Amino acid sequence: MAGVSDAALKEMTQEERVTALGMRTDQLTGRAMAISFDPDEKERFEYPWAPEVDFNKRTELDVDEMTSTEANNQIRALMAEGYGTIVIKNPRGKHSLGVGILSRLRLIFEGSLGYFGVGLLDGPNVTINGRVGWSCGENMMAGTIVVKKNAGSTFGAALRGGDLVARGSVGARTGIDQKGGTIIVGGDTGALSGFMMQRGRMVVCGNAGKDLGDSMYDGTIYVGGEIKSCGVDAVPGELTDLDKAWLTRKLTQYGLLPDKGVDHFKKVVAGRMLWNYDNLEPSEKKLIL
Repeated sequence: MAGVSDAALKEMTQEERVTALGMRTDQLTGRAMAISFDPDEKERFEYPWAPEVDFNKRTELDVDEMTSTEANNQIRALMAEGYGTIVIKNPRGKHSLGVGILSRLRLIFEGSLGYFGVGLLDGPNVTINGRVGWSCGENMMAGTIVVKKNAGSTFGAALRGGDLVARGSVGARTGIDQKGGTIIVGGDTGALSGFMMQRGRMVVCGNAGKDLGDSMYDGTIYVGGEIKSCGVDAVPGELTDLDKAWLTRKLTQYGLLPDKGVDHFKKVVAGRMLWNYDNLEPSEKKLIL
């Protein structure tokens, strides 16, 4: 780095090296994500072609003999008839069930789902009375998904909004590339959870595997148990009263508040030392990594 010798860099703390290397000259603030809206407004917050459904109008759909495509088409047909609560019987671990629903709906699965279940959602409230495979809730924009048991890897991949909850444990890479929303895990999570996290919150009531929050850009991770290790640029944060109030409210909402409260939770945030990583020379990258 021009103006700073290698010997001087070695004597600096990591925080001082980051500043000296010019990694914080561009804060990459982007556009604010806060949106002010009128709850009665429809033009910006409802799809014009979304069906009008009544949550009190309930039906059941047995998908045992259907393919995933047939089942998803039948769900849409029932929504077009105004059904706002649909109970799916015998999902039997089928893949890609309940995907791409972009309007209000109460969807209940009486069983387990396979890979890519209920992804690409924008609005539905989903309950899964079983387990789910890889990538459940992938790219969800709004709504809620509650899984009563365990979930596979990449739970909530690229999540953008809403609440995604697993009452049990989940696999590796939970919330990879998370861009918003909230992920809550009642049990443990595997390695590389929060990898490349950009926005949002992740709450793990149990233990977290190795490399938690690796290369996270922003966002917050809370862990109630032990953390095997933190990844690159994931650092401890201060658990504030505001954090505790939010955790208490959110975990109570889903019946996951520990008996001893939330004071024991650990907070992990981005160190923000990789924000300008692509601008570094190879020798400079080694100082950070």
